Amino acid sequence: MINFEKLKKTRDRYRELEGLLGDPKVIEDQPQYQKFAKEFSGISPLVDALKEYDAAVAQAEELKKLLEEKQDKEFEALIRSEITQLEANRLDLEKKIDELANPKRVEKDNGVIIEIRAGTGGQEASLFAADLYRMYSRFAERQGWTNEIMSSHESEAGGFKEVVLSVSGKGAARHLKWESGVHRVQRVPTTEASGRIHTSAATVAVLEEPEEEVVIKIDPKDLKIDVYRSSGPGGQSVNTTDSAVRMTHFPTGIVVVCQDERSQLKNRAKAMRVLRARIKDKMDQENFEKTSKHRKSQIGTGDRSEKIRTYNFSDHRVTDHRIGFTSHQLSSVMDGDLGDLTAALIKAEDQNLAEQDQS
Repeated sequence: MINFEKLKKTRDRYRELEGLLGDPKVIEDQPQYQKFAKEFSGISPLVDALKEYDAAVAQAEELKKLLEEKQDKEFEALIRSEITQLEANRLDLEKKIDELANPKRVEKDNGVIIEIRAGTGGQEASLFAADLYRMYSRFAERQGWTNEIMSSHESEAGGFKEVVLSVSGKGAARHLKWESGVHRVQRVPTTEASGRIHTSAATVAVLEEPEEEVVIKIDPKDLKIDVYRSSGPGGQSVNTTDSAVRMTHFPTGIVVVCQDERSQLKNRAKAMRVLRARIKDKMDQENFEKTSKHRKSQIGTGDRSEKIRTYNFSDHRVTDHRIGFTSHQLSSVMDGDLGDLTAALIKAEDQNLAEQDQS
């Protein structure tokens, strides 16, 4: 909900700046004038939207008063139609005001790179990593997003020791950004003859792909690129040419391997995308650590070693430990039906932000 009382301060500041920008003393002090002009320009769209909102509310109130009086049916229908239109405009303006007042909440449609790695649990963990890959792929398909494997390392059991995929589309980052952390599974492995339930885990890291205008400086001198022949599990040959690429970034120590494409050029391009995302993520993590002492965490701690979710197959239950969300539709979730879960996470985030705005 928009805190209009808080926005009153923005309106007051707008009027104050109007006066300052017309003050001859301020005009003579160009550095100060430019500073005030920049601030004025920054809040003007919000104040303009507030003025439009007030006008729409006032006009709707006037029309409602007209309805209290006796009118002919044709004119009454016209008034009601106009009120309906004004109400729609008001809702649109509320959304616009919220976005202008809280720019950090407005998420751009950036793609994300999801890295899934088998954790504790041996071969069963690799099979679970493959299940998570399928879950995210199916979710992307349901949402109409595009997704592709960037790199993968299969296990002998047919799962993944590691798999990296990219997902892009409207809302992808907003729905998937909270998936980072440890995902735990409790089930009877297919290799378990006695029927005992095992607990295994996989880690997920969600990296936002940098926008084109975001400059991630990568000096070619800081890169070591090795090419070699890719191979599958157990040494099985995947390619007979040197198409696999290992990219090492010396300043950060980040190493990226891509071997899924038969073209070395395509593997290089994919490796560079993953590298840019990892460098950006490292920068974001460092900035978060610097500021985390001075701000309240939103959902969970932000630590990727944090256990965020448990998938219990015997009870057909999935639980997100950060927000206390539980669903007994485990099979649907594993098939990519993450709508209820991501909606609950987004709601929790919005509530947290609203509480911070009130404080």
